[in-house]
Amino acid sequence: MGMSAQVNLSAPVQASLLVQAQVYPLGQGDLLPAIKAVWKAFDAYKLNYQPGAMSTLLQGDIETVFAALRDAFQAAAEFGATVMVVTVSNACTPLSLQEAVAHHA
Repeated sequence: MGMSAQVNLSAPVQASLLVQAQVYPLGQGDLLPAIKAVWKAFDAYKLNYQPGAMSTLLQGDIETVFAALRDAFQAAAEFGATVMVVTVSNACTPLSLQEAVAHHA
């Protein structure tokens, strides 16, 4: 079951975003190098992130998050064809990443 939350739809952009990023290296025999390159890009920006089995959750300010996503995509694409799916929210309750993962388990 989904969790119910009160969301203020008229709220201004928050300083912190919660992001779910999925990277799909296409036609590559070994997927891990491209995925590790994404994590390395997040490390370079000192982002708080939590890798999962199907996606990575990360949190940060808008400028840092989008710069890191750009660099992460470019790093993964160096290994070949890549698809990145990203969901960005400024409306999520600011949970710790561990709490967010636990809610989706």
